[in-house]
Amino acid sequence: MSRQAVLGVENARFNYGAAPVFSGISFQLDGTRTALVGENGAGKSTLLKCLMGELDLDEGQIIRSRSLKIGYVPQDVPSEFGPLPLREVLENALLSQDGSESWRVDVLLDEMGVSYETSLQAFSTLSGGWQRLLLIAAAAALGEPDLLILDEPTNHLDLSNINRLELWLSQNSQLPMLIVSHDREFLERNTTRTIFLRSDGAHSFAVPFTQAREALLHRDAADAVRRQVEGKEIERLEKMAARYKVWGVKNDKFHKRMHATERRIDRIEAERTEAWQARERRLELHSGELDARIALRLENYTVTTPDGSRNLFKIERLAVAAGDRIAILGTNGTGKSMLLNAIARTWDPEAEHYDGQAQVRFNPKIRLAFFDQAMANLPLKTSLLDYLIATEGATNREANALLAQAGFPYVRIKGPIGDLSYGERARLSFLQMKLTKPNLYLLDEPTNHLDIEGQEDLEAQLEAADVACLFVSHDRYFTRTAATRFVEIRKNRLVEIEDPEPFFEAQ
Repeated sequence: MSRQAVLGVENARFNYGAAPVFSGISFQLDGTRTALVGENGAGKSTLLKCLMGELDLDEGQIIRSRSLKIGYVPQDVPSEFGPLPLREVLENALLSQDGSESWRVDVLLDEMGVSYETSLQAFSTLSGGWQRLLLIAAAAALGEPDLLILDEPTNHLDLSNINRLELWLSQNSQLPMLIVSHDREFLERNTTRTIFLRSDGAHSFAVPFTQAREALLHRDAADAVRRQVEGKEIERLEKMAARYKVWGVKNDKFHKRMHATERRIDRIEAERTEAWQARERRLELHSGELDARIALRLENYTVTTPDGSRNLFKIERLAVAAGDRIAILGTNGTGKSMLLNAIARTWDPEAEHYDGQAQVRFNPKIRLAFFDQAMANLPLKTSLLDYLIATEGATNREANALLAQAGFPYVRIKGPIGDLSYGERARLSFLQMKLTKPNLYLLDEPTNHLDIEGQEDLEAQLEAADVACLFVSHDRYFTRTAATRFVEIRKNRLVEIEDPEPFFEAQ
């Protein structure tokens, strides 16, 4: 940003009702690309809305120069864009609305490879990934901002579009940005400064995410050691003061020493190091054992579009064993999610359909859980507690314990699910799945809304659990870490591959 263009916050606090979302937040953006990282519910999207003037702080101030032009792409596509033609949505980003700059829309559409016919279609007819790509491109190229703010820019993007976005970012390297994302590889590649948003404030580091996180962890560890040493010194001085008090009965000079020692204790207490302690938020999977090692077999199976009008790809043979974590790779539209949906629809725990000749054969002991990336089945008006208790076999006590372990405050568990952030909804979905005691997981973009700690929890749980898992993810880091096997949809066939890197590079 130029010297005149300034954006930041000073001692900012925001509450939802009586509950604080964030407090004591201070930082100022510079001309670099900055990552804003925080756990689910830390208030990242809320903070962006405050920076944009959509919400008002309860305390503190937004520091923003009058001349500053900001391009902002929120996490959710504005609903009013849906029925509008794509071209009209892009024209809304132009600084001039008199039609004199409409040629710039034509240039952008040409650069993005969008045909004239497509530009006249309703915005809602585009995939979620293309909607986000076009809104980001429009905000940057048409709005001529001094700063671009992106909230979860890789959500709904497949790998090819993530690579397209990264290429575009590299070609516009002079534009400062503030990026909220949980995609670790994307942050590592595209940001050079990192701000961690936590309940103890904002912590800024002038390095990319991995180095920044390591520095923050080292600082937290050093603070914890320092606080422990200070605690031991306070204990020593308290014992000394107690002895002086006893001796003072016979010699008044020890009363003076006692008071001096107590003053030293007060000074240490007043200046005592604040050590960060993360709240416990365990994301747990059920580890269900299988009597037989094979959980699922598919043979001569064809995946089709939902209406059955078109074949997408064929699976000649695929066996999924307990302990297998299989990543399904493929370009956008090849049918990755269709496969997971088809398997989920085929499984019926009440039916005796385990035919040895069937194209989809389940182990009779299978208990299947399906994570849908849209989380469309969550009853948004139902309370968190009632949602978990509704699971067959779940008890009130068990549900309360799980919610507490996952970091949901007691005051929120009787509130509606609709009040949760998307990341918190994802955590709740995993809690509900745990209660069903599954041993076969189908996960469609499970990390889309999970914060980085949640992703690491999920990776660790999958590794520790003796369960079978098929998953689709555009998160390259998660795919490399979580998977034990890789299959790719290639030329309308599902083939097993040794290494995902050639696929990643080809995108």
